[in-house]
Parts: sequence; C-alpha cells; structure tokens
Amino acid sequence: MTDRLGELTAAGVAVWLDDLSRVRLSSGNLDQLRREKHLVGVTTNPTIFAKALSDADEYNWQLRDLAMRGVTVEETVRMLTTYDVRWACDVMRPAYDSSAGVDGRVSIEVDPRLAYETEKTVAEAKALWWLVDRPNLFIKIPATEAGLPAITATLAEGISVNVTLIFGLDRYSQVMEAFLAGLEQAKANGHDLTKIASVASFFVSRVDSEVDKRLDKLGGGAGRPDLAALKGKAAVANAQLAYERYSEVFSSDRWQALADAGAHPQRPLWASTSTKNPEYRDVIYVEELIAPGTVNTMPEPVIDAYADHGEVRPDAVTGAYTQAREVFTGLTAAGIDFDDVIATLEREGVEKFEASWLELLDGVRKSLEAAAEGAGKPGRAAQDNAAAAQRAGGNA
Repeated sequence: MTDRLGELTAAGVAVWLDDLSRVRLSSGNLDQLRREKHLVGVTTNPTIFAKALSDADEYNWQLRDLAMRGVTVEETVRMLTTYDVRWACDVMRPAYDSSAGVDGRVSIEVDPRLAYETEKTVAEAKALWWLVDRPNLFIKIPATEAGLPAITATLAEGISVNVTLIFGLDRYSQVMEAFLAGLEQAKANGHDLTKIASVASFFVSRVDSEVDKRLDKLGGGAGRPDLAALKGKAAVANAQLAYERYSEVFSSDRWQALADAGAHPQRPLWASTSTKNPEYRDVIYVEELIAPGTVNTMPEPVIDAYADHGEVRPDAVTGAYTQAREVFTGLTAAGIDFDDVIATLEREGVEKFEASWLELLDGVRKSLEAAAEGAGKPGRAAQDNAAAAQRAGGNA
C-alpha cells in the first residue's frame, strides 16, 4: 500500500492536525495519528475548543471542581484549554525531540478580542506560555497591524509564535520582518535561538471562497467562460507567490546571520486547507502546495483523503510563479480588487474568531452553571452555542 503521507513528509511538508479535543487525547487517537500517519503538529482555535467542550463528558470532573471554587468563566476557559494543550504537547513531544525542536508543536491562540491591542496581546502570550509550560508550545497571534509588534515582542521574550490570519503578500512580508526583528532582539536578550520556533499561517481556501463569490457577481458562470476559468485559482496562486517571498527572505544575509546563531526559519504554514467548494478536488490545497520546508495543517478528513488518494507532486510551487502571476493579471483585468479581498478576509477572520470565542465563553458559562447545580454536564444550550461557534468559522 502506498504511504502517501510518508511521501508528503519526504517531500518536505510537515503534516499537522487542525483539531484537538480531550476525547482525542484520552482515547489515544492523537498519539495514534502521530505514530501511524506522520502527524508532527497540532493547531487549535476557539471554534475547535467550543465543539470539543460541547461534545464530551471528559470535562465534567474539571467543570465541577472549577464551579465549586467559583472560578470565573474566562479563567475556566483558560484552565480547560491549557490543560488539553499541555497534554497534547506531551503527546507530541517525541516529534519535537526527534526534529530538534522544529516539529512536535501544539498551538494555542490568544484571546481574539485582543487582535487590535498590542500590549495586551503580548501579556496574554506570556501568560499562556507559562500556564502551559511546555517547550513545544506555539502561541498564536493574528497578523493584524497591532499584531505585528506583538509578534516581535513575544519572540524577543524567547516565546515561540504561530502567526495566524495571514491572507496577503504584503502583510506576509511584514510578518517575516516582525519575525526577524524578534529573533534579533531575542539574541540580544540572551535567549537561545535554537529553542525558538515560528510558523506563518497563510490562509488558503477562504481566498478562493471570496474571489469566486466576486467572480460570480461579475457573471462568472456559464455566460462568461473567461471569468469562470479564473475560479478556484487565486488561493493556490497567492500561496505560491508567498513561498517565493519566503525563499527570498530566508536566503538573505540578514537571515544567514541568525541561522549562524542557531535560528530556525519561520516556515510557511498552509491553513484553511479543507475545500469549501465541492466541485474542487478535496485535496487540492495539499497537492498544489507541496514545497520543502512547509507545514500543512489539515482537519482529519483531509488527512484521510490525502492518505487515500493524494498525489505527491514534489515541489509543486517553485516552478509555478509565472503561472501564479498570470492568475492575478487575469483577476485584475476582470475587475477583482484583490487588495480589498485581503482586507475583507482579515477583518472577517478576526470577527469570526471573536464570535467563536464569545460562543465558547457562553457555552462554558452554562456548563459551569449546570455543574454548580450538580448536573456537571453541558446542557443542550451549550451544545447549541458550540454549533453556532462552529458555523461562525475557524481555521478549517
């Protein structure tokens, strides 16, 4: 039998899971994925945690104890989520050790309501770092304008960072600049650069969803085959050009000075890789983005789909830059304002994560109330809240 995930790994792509729950942890499923499906990392977000807390009885004992102590809702969320992430870090520790700290990482996100507040983001990043207290943790910080200096300041503290919600090339360049500045400050602060890691989460499928919607409004159906031919092209082209920028930055003299001090490059991480349009191949955002030194974080159904029928196309990216530029030439000619697409996606991304966080808080509040009354089990209302959070959107 063909080991497609093994071949993907051999092509330089780190396979990460875009999901986490206590059921996965307690059942041994996460460890099984690590051992059997080449899994070397985990990403989480508020939507994932909202669903996890609504679906399982695994949290009841902790909810009862927290309710007994009168712990606040927000602190309860932190206790529950950091417990799971700490456990996941321990499960993924073999991958961390065998990769000299590059992989085996588990991500937890700062409160998305702080996306536009630099100092509070840094403070929360530091708090999460010591709460989880594992060297293979990633703190997720959004790539908003306020997030950029927070990324630099957090890295300067020796804390590893997953930069999330990157949609556009210019913002991605700013993220890499924030990373380099952060490592330079960390070095000046006396931190061991070999212990610090970072990924830049470049979102994929949401780009196609937004661009395709705009093409449809312009008449990109059967009546306009020229527009229809552009559908489903923008996301991959955007990511391919992002990798071109990555290659330029991480072959510079400035980067080499940090590499000589033991620094790891900030790898591009392809996020939002589940196909939203059923007309597209279900593993398109894996197959078309195979390149050395990248990460692809996938929901389990995408991992399973790739294991079943994915095609390994070694380095499908670096030879595609001219074709990718032609896609954007076509979009511009069609009247698509891609800068506006990116601005819309960033704004909506923050809003979706914030909505999911509020739904998570509300679900936990109801669960605490039930636990305080002796039920100790999330009620139907909490499940409904989690379902609403899932609909609001997440990384997938």
